[in-house]
Amino acid sequence: MATLFTRIINGELPGRFVWRDERCVAFLSIQPLRPGHTLVVPREEVDHWIDLESDLVRHLMTVTQSIGKALQHGFHSKKVGVAIAGLEVPHCHIHVVPIDAIHDLDFTNQDTNPRPADLDGAAETIREALRHLGFTQVADR
Repeated sequence: MATLFTRIINGELPGRFVWRDERCVAFLSIQPLRPGHTLVVPREEVDHWIDLESDLVRHLMTVTQSIGKALQHGFHSKKVGVAIAGLEVPHCHIHVVPIDAIHDLDFTNQDTNPRPADLDGAAETIREALRHLGFTQVADR
C-alpha cells in the first residue's frame, strides 16, 4: 500500500508543492511548526533515511539547502533548521523550518489546524523566493 506521501506525490491527496524534480518533491507541512515549514520527500518510498542510496541522500540535501535558502529569503528568520525524524509517516522526509530559536523545532508546538489561506500564502512566498534565487524546479502548485 502506498504511503501518505506517495499518495500526495501522485496527486491522490492534496499538497501545496513548492518543488518538483525527477527524484524528489517539496511541499508544505499540514501541521507546521512555523510558517513556511516544508517537507523534502524522495519520490522513492524508503522508510528510514539511513537506507537511502548515497546519491539520493546528496540530492535530497542539495534540494533541502535550496529550500532553506528560499525560506531564509522569504521569511527572514535567524536560521533555517532541519530535522529528520520519520516517526509519523513511513516514508523518509526532511523537515525544513525557518527558526528564530531552538524551541521553534519542538514538534509539540505544531499548528494542528492552520488556516488554508496562511498555507497558500506561505507556499507562494517560497515559490517566489525560489524563482528569485534562479531555481527552475519550482512547482506551480
